[in-house]
Amino acid sequence: MPSDDDALFGAVDALLEEVASREPLPAPAERKRLREAAGLSQEQVAGVLQVRREAVSGWEAGRTEPRAPKRAAYARLLEGLAARYPAPEAEPTAPDVAVPGPGGTQPARRPAAAPAPPDAARSAAALPSPSRPAGGTAPARSHAPRRTVGPEDARRASAASAVDAGFAYGPLGVLDGDGSVYCLDGLVLDCPAGTVVEVVEWVLSEAKLGAARLHRAGRDADPLIVVTAAAAERLGLPAVLEDRRSLRLPQSHAVVKQIAKAGWKLTKRGFGPWARVYRPADGDRRQCVQFAVLPWDALDTRSWGDTALLPAPDVAAVLGTYACRVITPRGSTAVCGLELMTALRPPTRAVRDEASGTWVPGPVPGSLYEAVDPAPPEAPAEHPIVAGLYPRHHRRTADQVLDEEAFDWIREPELLTGAECARRFAVGIDVNTAFLAAANRLVVGLSAPVHVKKPAFDKKVPGAWLVDLSGIEFDPRLPNPFTPHGKRPGGPAWYATPTVAYAAELVAAYGLPVSIEPVEAWLRPESGPYLDPWYKRLSEAYRATMADLGVVAGMGDAEFLTAMATHRQADPGKAAVLSAIKATVKGGIGKLRERPQGAGYRAGERWPALERPTWRPDIRAAVISTARVNMHRKILKTALATQHAPAPTGHLGLGDDALVPLALLSDCAVYPSDGPSPLDVLPCTPDGKPEPGTFRLGVSPGMVKHEGTQDLMWAVRMLEAGHNPAQHIKGTDAAIEGE
Repeated sequence: MPSDDDALFGAVDALLEEVASREPLPAPAERKRLREAAGLSQEQVAGVLQVRREAVSGWEAGRTEPRAPKRAAYARLLEGLAARYPAPEAEPTAPDVAVPGPGGTQPARRPAAAPAPPDAARSAAALPSPSRPAGGTAPARSHAPRRTVGPEDARRASAASAVDAGFAYGPLGVLDGDGSVYCLDGLVLDCPAGTVVEVVEWVLSEAKLGAARLHRAGRDADPLIVVTAAAAERLGLPAVLEDRRSLRLPQSHAVVKQIAKAGWKLTKRGFGPWARVYRPADGDRRQCVQFAVLPWDALDTRSWGDTALLPAPDVAAVLGTYACRVITPRGSTAVCGLELMTALRPPTRAVRDEASGTWVPGPVPGSLYEAVDPAPPEAPAEHPIVAGLYPRHHRRTADQVLDEEAFDWIREPELLTGAECARRFAVGIDVNTAFLAAANRLVVGLSAPVHVKKPAFDKKVPGAWLVDLSGIEFDPRLPNPFTPHGKRPGGPAWYATPTVAYAAELVAAYGLPVSIEPVEAWLRPESGPYLDPWYKRLSEAYRATMADLGVVAGMGDAEFLTAMATHRQADPGKAAVLSAIKATVKGGIGKLRERPQGAGYRAGERWPALERPTWRPDIRAAVISTARVNMHRKILKTALATQHAPAPTGHLGLGDDALVPLALLSDCAVYPSDGPSPLDVLPCTPDGKPEPGTFRLGVSPGMVKHEGTQDLMWAVRMLEAGHNPAQHIKGTDAAIEGE
């Protein structure tokens, strides 16, 4: 549910917009000059303000004036640009950066020029190579020279971050043992603080850290201070967090006492690897600083690799790039994935109550604004709803629980054909960020579920459907798309809308003698593409980071495969950003159905995650369902495209020469092949283009890359032993590596 702070901040924002709507705008010529100085096009400004390009052209020509609420947003944009690009005759000299010193003195650092906005393109361009030895020379403690922001930079930048002068030094700083705070673009500040409380007060009073909100109804991101091992010692923090269960300092620790004595507060998770030190909001002013303690394993190696072991400037570059492209970290990548959903679609905004004339919180259209309980089949086993329906330790059957999970399937070895056994290689192909691709344009439920008996299936309505799909028969060499294990369902079972929609698609396309007749359903009449902004931001972050590593859209197949073979070695720091982005996708989807945590949980009790609007196992099921049927659709299209005989009608049988996978694991498929490359596997048209509907090599989400190649007999031995070759096709355990 929305907090009092949410309503208060929303009301203040609305009041500021009302004031801004009465203030005069710069002259039309100045509006154009400011836009061009920032390298922005009229289309970009129009896109941010959600107006037509012609409207912006009219404002700059003086023919028309913006109206509320666009006027306030346009005024804020112009104000921020004016602060960064003053008129030539009024260009000020660079001011000193005053930093409080011991005893009240104020030694200053003079930057070479006013810092440019901390956008993603600038942070990427300034990303130092993390391969420098830890004992290497630290960068000079001054601002890097100002770099003009060009059109390409502006396209990649977050418009909100680019115009907020309050966050001139970027989203975060890495505090080292000598008091240096490393920020983006080589900027180094002096922090004289010797305690956590002093760091908090210095950040809020002196450091221009933070990031602008990603949605007008959201909140600006709090500044993040990343604490190195040397800085932890300086601040009186232990080198090792001894409490490995609760992962926090005890209440009796001196640092915790200092925080409380100074009037600051900690959240319920206390002072652990990720800590939040705050005071209740004072009007429209938030007082909060986030901490990440590196020696306490704040950065999970499964998501961040060896980032925590890098020198402080390189840690700042890696985390700063992630913060500008995704979100300022405030926990695990899974937490970041979920926080990004809320940041892009806040639950509430301030609306005026006509009866009382006051500002009250109201839902943001298209957002999840209140916590709702799941339908019984959508609820995990620990949920109170399940506890009320079934005895403890009851194992629910397919007609009692929704089981939408990713593929984990292997073909029976005896189903290998002679032609397949004559091939030499097993080639693995992997779908890029399959769950992210599945989220694109996916319509999900926004409201509580409604129970319906014998409904007519409608693919436009998200929900869970009890329906018998066992009558749809596939070639025995193919996995069944309706179960994660790829085996034929035994009767009626619960499915998410995308799974049933795929069944209806197959029935219609191949004239199958099956009817789709749900017995009952839990449906959500209020729906929308909730994850679309999440998809857009993460897909742009993924592509931009891949481009940093030398892999760009439009490459030829051979060039793409060559670039992918070494892209992670090109720059370990940027490779760490890539890993974190991919982990954010999977972790964020997983957090939609977060299970109980902690030894204190008792079966059948509610747990804190259930009170979040974003605790939505039905949305998780819809994403995974979509990813699985997308995978199967391409597998089937590939098989049909490679067989010489025409596709049969009335059933889904295949010819012996059809290309069929040996194994599937989530987004990875292993195929028998005459050669070691995906180019030896993937079917093409006579003019060399990919067959329509099949897998395509490329960098975008949903396209595929080479996962690995092994000897075919190795894969056969894995199948005979009951192991999945897709898990080890790279020569390592794909699950361990986060694939």
